[in-house]
Amino acid sequence: MDLVALQGVLDNLSFAVLFATMLIYWVGAAFPQVPYASTLGTAGMAIANLSTAALLAARWIEAGYFPLSNLYESLFFLVWGITTMHLIAENMSKSNLVGIVTAPVSMAITAFAALTLPDTMQASAPLVPALKSNWLMMHVSVMMLSYATLMVGSLLAIAFLVVTRGQNIELRGSSVGTGSYREKSYQLHRSEEVSVNSGGTAVLEKTTLSPQRLTLADTLDNISYRVIGLGFPLLTIGIIAGGVWANEAWGSYWSWDPKETWALITWLVFAAYLHARITKGWQGRRPAILAAVGFVVVWVCYLGVNLLGKGLHSYGWFL
Repeated sequence: MDLVALQGVLDNLSFAVLFATMLIYWVGAAFPQVPYASTLGTAGMAIANLSTAALLAARWIEAGYFPLSNLYESLFFLVWGITTMHLIAENMSKSNLVGIVTAPVSMAITAFAALTLPDTMQASAPLVPALKSNWLMMHVSVMMLSYATLMVGSLLAIAFLVVTRGQNIELRGSSVGTGSYREKSYQLHRSEEVSVNSGGTAVLEKTTLSPQRLTLADTLDNISYRVIGLGFPLLTIGIIAGGVWANEAWGSYWSWDPKETWALITWLVFAAYLHARITKGWQGRRPAILAAVGFVVVWVCYLGVNLLGKGLHSYGWFL
C-alpha cells in the first residue's frame, strides 16, 4: 500500500473511531451503570489519536515537509491536538466528562476534512517559498496546539453553562490567587436571586439544581480552568515565535495583519479570563461566558480571517 492510499485509510479510520467513541461517551453519560463505558471511551480517543498521528507521519514522509501547509493537514493536526489534550484533561480530572464534548467536536472536524473537502484540497502540494522555513514547524505547530487546548477548555466551560442552565452558581472554595492550578476543594452554594411578584412583594428564589448537577458543574469549572491555563502559555509562545519568523521573512515583528490582530484578540480574551480567575477570584458563570466567547474567537482566528484572503498570511489561507 502506498502512502497516499494509507492516508485515505487512516483518515476514514479516525472518523469511524471518533464516531463510535462519541456514542460510547454519550451512552456512558446517559446510563452511568453501563460497564466499561469510560474505559472504552478513553481507548477510542487513544486509538483516534494514534491513527491521526500516523496519518500526519505518512503525509510528512510523502511530502517531505512538516504537514501543516493546507486546510486538510491543519484540520487533522487540530484533531490530534484535541485528542491529546482530551487524554491529558481526562487523566487530570479522573472523569469521563471531557469526552462528552471533545469527542463530537473531534469527530465533526475529522468528517469535514475527510469526507467534505475535495480531493484537490486533500492532496499534498509543494510549499510556497514563504513556508520553506524551520519556523513552520515551531510557530504553526505551537499555535495549532494552543488552539486545540483552548478549544477543549472552552468546550468544558460551555458544558458548565449547559449543566447549570446559565444560572449564577457560586463555587466558593480555596483561594486561587497564587496562580497555581492545584486541586480546589469547593463548597458549592446555590445562588439566591430576588424577584418581585405581581403584588409588588419581594420574593427570594433559589436555584433548583440538584446536588449531582452542582458536583458536575464543580468538576467542569475546575478542569476548564486547568486546561485554559495550559493553553494560554502555548498561545503566547506561538505568537512570539511568529513575530520572530515575521521579522526574518518580512523585516517586521508585527504588521497588524488580520491574522496577527485576531491572534492578539484571542490572547487578550484568555488573558482576561485568567486575570479574572487568579486576581479577581471569578468562578462559575462569568468566567465560563468569557471562555465561551474565547471559543468563537479561536475559530475566527484559525479559519475566519483566512476567508478574507487578505494580508501577509493570505498565501496560507487556512494556516
